[in-house]
Amino acid sequence: MPFNQVDSLRYYTFDIFDQIALTHAVFTRHGGYSPEPWDSLNMGSVVGDDIQRVNANRERAFRSVGRDPASMYDVWQMHTAKVVCTDAPRPAHIPHIKADAILTDSPDVTLFMRFADCVPILLHDPIRRVVGLVHAGWQGTVWNVVAAALETMTQRYSSQPAHIRAGIGPSIGLHHYEVGDEVVAQVRQLFDNDDVADDLLPKQNGVVKFDLWNANRLLLADAGVSDIQIAGLCTACHLDDWYSHRAENGKTGRFGALIGLNAHK
Repeated sequence: MPFNQVDSLRYYTFDIFDQIALTHAVFTRHGGYSPEPWDSLNMGSVVGDDIQRVNANRERAFRSVGRDPASMYDVWQMHTAKVVCTDAPRPAHIPHIKADAILTDSPDVTLFMRFADCVPILLHDPIRRVVGLVHAGWQGTVWNVVAAALETMTQRYSSQPAHIRAGIGPSIGLHHYEVGDEVVAQVRQLFDNDDVADDLLPKQNGVVKFDLWNANRLLLADAGVSDIQIAGLCTACHLDDWYSHRAENGKTGRFGALIGLNAHK
């Protein structure tokens, strides 16, 4: 089953990933300490919640999957295509680097990001033993942040895209994601095939929607990744499990996603 339960904490996992080689989780909003409107496992520190509760939520989430909270490496997510590689956790006193994709080949590091509609994309190269975590909203998608992450995996770690597995996590679905002319123009520029762009930008009830899931699937496939799994869970549809910036009018929290290599046994 894709959902796992540890006490009151609930999280999603992909079955394409080797559970012995790595640990990963996309946490729902259940099992934390935050009150409304962030109830309850809010991982976001800039949404108005108390930072002590946020830190307690993060620590509880990490420990629930057997990862040391001190192993965390996270970034200040900016809707860019910037990629950061790390071989060590980020000490709490060191400021965040601004980026939207993070990579590591160290089992001592747990990559961590926060979401509330944007697409979490988890990456694993089982041959070179590399993991990655990508944040892709519409801006990251049109900037092709996944291709930037894959290119860095190739250059830095000698990964081959054909060996990489990718999981596209819970995020806002097509039917809830209305976009304007600016987004439409940039999507059409990125996908210069009109038929492909039309499929990704259908008009429903007079408004244009954007299919973030399939857009990122196509970008991954174009870069050479063939083993791709889409969770197919819309954050705006399932507010019982996920935070949604759009569906909750910005008054909400952020759910966390993590991935880390396990040490060789």
